[in-house]
Amino acid sequence: MALLEIKNLYKSFGGVKAVQNFNLELDYKQIQGIIGPNGAGKTTIFNAISGVYTADKGSVIFDGKDITTLPQYKIAHAGIGRTFQNIRLFKGLNVIDNVMCAFDPKSKYSIVSGLLPTPRRRVEEKRGKELCEHFLEVVGLKDYRFENPENLAYGLQRKLEIARALTCDPKVLLLDEPAAGLNPTEVVELTELIGSLTERFGFAILLIEHRLELVMAVSQIIHVQNFGETIAVGTPKEVKNNPVVIEAYLGKEE
Repeated sequence: MALLEIKNLYKSFGGVKAVQNFNLELDYKQIQGIIGPNGAGKTTIFNAISGVYTADKGSVIFDGKDITTLPQYKIAHAGIGRTFQNIRLFKGLNVIDNVMCAFDPKSKYSIVSGLLPTPRRRVEEKRGKELCEHFLEVVGLKDYRFENPENLAYGLQRKLEIARALTCDPKVLLLDEPAAGLNPTEVVELTELIGSLTERFGFAILLIEHRLELVMAVSQIIHVQNFGETIAVGTPKEVKNNPVVIEAYLGKEE
């Protein structure tokens, strides 16, 4: 059984069929990509997986359990982490505190310890700080841990979102256009980072991306969406040479 399995997923908004009959099987240490023109339904798929939307039909099976109708917080606790197309950082907190926010739900102390500075709480805060610093080091941000996120370059803000997602200890990491707004050098750095994460931590990655050079470099399987429908599934080479995919992106000669 796959770690994440999506079966016959449908989602509509009024008369707009955002996703129609989407299927996917994703396993540990695997990276798969979802590509397609704007409005193809890519982010709707992510929102259905993570509980932002409930699918009209179909199912989302994660680690052997049906999570199709679970609320977002239970899906996150189960082990699905994500980043968003639009960066969502807490501007009132510095870099390490942004990451610590993801550790808080995993802290192992009682309500009383949360209200009072007990020894147990101090131990957990120390553990959380060390863990968050570790993930900041993984993404190359340890030297920026006391900076305000709004002072960071756009590419570093993207990496900060990934560090925060890693702190949630995911089994599956959903990356929604992680290269959006990055310059070519930052895209290369991000490609190397994403490619190393599954081997280093063992989880799976599902990513949406318009920068095809990134998707092609890191994905084992690519799903191509167009107007809510899947028009191709295959390896990067198969997708790249698929005439239906080429037509969806470039059009066809009259």
